[in-house]
Amino acid sequence: MSNRDTATLSSKYQISIPKAVRVAKHWNAGQRFAFIPKGDGVLLVPVPDRDTLAGLAEGARAEDFRDRQDRT
Repeated sequence: MSNRDTATLSSKYQISIPKAVRVAKHWNAGQRFAFIPKGDGVLLVPVPDRDTLAGLAEGARAEDFRDRQDRT
């Protein structure tokens, strides 16, 4: 994968992801993505399947968690 892999926005507002990127990231046709605005650009992140997330937070507690207000 090269830093020079680029794509052009079509008149239908579609972008083809270069093959080198798809192969390196193991992305497949039909996969869903989230677009997250980041400064002047956009972060493209694959949305995981629900089955992949099962058990991810096992053992997590809703009480005694730290949030941004706890940090110093």
